[in-house]
Amino acid sequence: MRVYQRSAALVVLTTVSLTLVGCGLIGGDKEPAEQPGRAPADEALAKSRERVQAYLDAMTAKDVAAGRSQLCTVLHESFDAAATGPNGDFADHFTVTQTEIVDIRPGPVGQEVSTVVTVTVGKREASRSLLFTVTRDGLDWCISGERPGGHSPSPTPTP
Repeated sequence: MRVYQRSAALVVLTTVSLTLVGCGLIGGDKEPAEQPGRAPADEALAKSRERVQAYLDAMTAKDVAAGRSQLCTVLHESFDAAATGPNGDFADHFTVTQTEIVDIRPGPVGQEVSTVVTVTVGKREASRSLLFTVTRDGLDWCISGERPGGHSPSPTPTP
């Protein structure tokens, strides 16, 4: 009788332990980068920079298709309607003469990438700050938002 009780207790203990490990309730010593479904911070930084730089390059080249491909699918319809309009990023009446990524930091819904875009219209030149939000959509990264404004560069830590 005792052998049966020990065996049953061992089976229950093993099952509970494996369930807790599978749920992540124990064995939490893994770094976030090792956990499936979570991107390491440096990947998020690199992918955000890559996506926004590709979009800025597309603006400079007036390549609407290349710009659209950097956006999350949910934005495609509104992009198609506004991209080449009078206030769109790819409007014909201005030329993008310079772009710069000035800051990237985590935000409430993804990576926030602050940029400065300089455009010329005729002989007039103006620089505007734009803030892009880049998120992970499934296995890929995409721009999920763009709005005026941005962050000033983060101070670099002194050693």
